[in-house]
Amino acid sequence: MAKEAVFTVKLESALRDAFVSEARALDTPASHLVRQYMREFVQRQREAREYDAWLRRRVEAGRADADAGRGDSNENVEARFARRRAQALGGVAEAGG
Repeated sequence: MAKEAVFTVKLESALRDAFVSEARALDTPASHLVRQYMREFVQRQREAREYDAWLRRRVEAGRADADAGRGDSNENVEARFARRRAQALGGVAEAGG
C-alpha cells in the first residue's frame, strides 16, 4: 500500500525513545508498528459500532414483540428455566452419583 500521507504527533521524548527502542528490539520500524496499531484501532471501532447497531436492532425488535403481545410473562419464563435448572442439576447428580 502506497504511503502518501504524513501524520504528525506530539508526545513526550521519553515515550518516543522507549517506543523506538522497543521497535528496534523487535527489528521492526516504529512507523510500521504505528500503522499496525492504527489499523487495529480502526477495526475495533468499526466492530464496536456494528455490534452496537446489531444490539440496538435486537432490543427494538424485542420491544416491538412485547408491545404486540408476543412474549411471555416473567413468571412463565422463571418457571421454565427453574425446570431446566432442575433437570440439568439432576443430570449432574446422576452422573456424579
